[in-house]
Amino acid sequence: MLINFSSSPPSSCSSFHSLIRLSNPKSQPFSDFPLKHRTHLSKSLSSSICCSVSSQNLGFHCKNQFCNERSRYPFGKRFDFRSCASVSGFDLGSFESVLEAVGVLTAIIVVHESGHFLAAYLQGIHVSKFAVGFGPILAKFNANNVEYSIRAFPLGGFVGFPDNDPESDIPVDDENLLKNRPILDRIIVISAGVVANVIFAYLIIFFQVVSVGLPVQETFPGVLVPDVRPFSAASRDGLFPGDVILSVNGLEFPKTRPNVVSELVDVIKNSPKRNVLLKIDRRGQDFEIGVTPDQNFDGTGKIGVQLSPNVKISKVRPKNVSEAFSFTGKEFWGLSFNVLDSLKQTFLNFSQTASKVSGPVAIIAVGAEVARSNVDGLYQFAALLNLNLAVINLLPLPALDGGSLALILVEAARGGRKLPREVEQRIMSSGITLVLLLGLFLIVRDTLNLDFIKEML
Repeated sequence: MLINFSSSPPSSCSSFHSLIRLSNPKSQPFSDFPLKHRTHLSKSLSSSICCSVSSQNLGFHCKNQFCNERSRYPFGKRFDFRSCASVSGFDLGSFESVLEAVGVLTAIIVVHESGHFLAAYLQGIHVSKFAVGFGPILAKFNANNVEYSIRAFPLGGFVGFPDNDPESDIPVDDENLLKNRPILDRIIVISAGVVANVIFAYLIIFFQVVSVGLPVQETFPGVLVPDVRPFSAASRDGLFPGDVILSVNGLEFPKTRPNVVSELVDVIKNSPKRNVLLKIDRRGQDFEIGVTPDQNFDGTGKIGVQLSPNVKISKVRPKNVSEAFSFTGKEFWGLSFNVLDSLKQTFLNFSQTASKVSGPVAIIAVGAEVARSNVDGLYQFAALLNLNLAVINLLPLPALDGGSLALILVEAARGGRKLPREVEQRIMSSGITLVLLLGLFLIVRDTLNLDFIKEML
């Protein structure tokens, strides 16, 4: 889920990708296990993850948790942006994974701006600029009276129109200037970026379906122990990697119960220096062992293990074209529902969710972790970003495509009489200023949350 804001000044359609609500891969406090944390976005028609998390408060590290809800979605639950808490730390990882994440973000920007550009070009509307990025121009060329450029900061882009350009030699009353076209033509141009992102998201999912398939998860009873920290309480008392914890102090963990990992965590937290009885499944053999959690500095218990739901993931691929479109449609609508639901929760619980809004640095950091964990996860990451950009841009807020559409609808309601140009410019300029200030704040905050920056400070 994600919240992504794109600015759209009156004389151009632009995407300033500054705000996004992300699930942070290290946000929920679950572990002091010293492993590299990774986020993997499931590629299933309806799979969801809870992200890797860390803290010095507990002796656990929750791996990627695929939360299955087959009753609602045929292939499991989709990515849930609310499953993770606020930004607490990001790891950019390798340079290659960062480039992959930047590439995904740049492709989404190009698609969005291409939607605006093609909608104008195909209607014969004058276009003066097509830019990828903001800031100083790195490279440019001119073709058919349009300046195409790549700029220094690949965090947005814009399509420029010569409507109010004092250097343009096009007469102000030219019928092919955007401002002089009928209301419907302008609506098509402004909304085309959103349409392009929706189509791109569908194509990404379709390509994923036919090329790599979709993971299907099967849930089993218990909590899996992928790894055990050396010299920890778990290691000392006989837990081994690969063990499955079936119950704790008589509390069983059936496969149908949600939040089994957090239930086990709670029992261990509340039992420092007190014996905890665990029923273990080890290679098909069930037996019981007692583990005495060490006491953390805050008085809670910890045993130093890595935990995850006991699930098995397998891939399914469509048998024919009809099934491929069926799989794609289910995934597309499921992800769309998730994005809309996340947006609704953001507004209904803004005081609690505002801290989950992150900027382009966080987008790239999470994308890099996805790429490093599993390149296939970039499919869903890209689809989610596209859908978020589309939904957010339709909000009737200044500096968004929806804000421009709202002004056009006001004009239509006034019988074709536009608002005074000064009023429109004041409305849009104020929105752009707020987005830029908030974007700058988020860039600084998210940069300070990068792991290597934290280590330097």
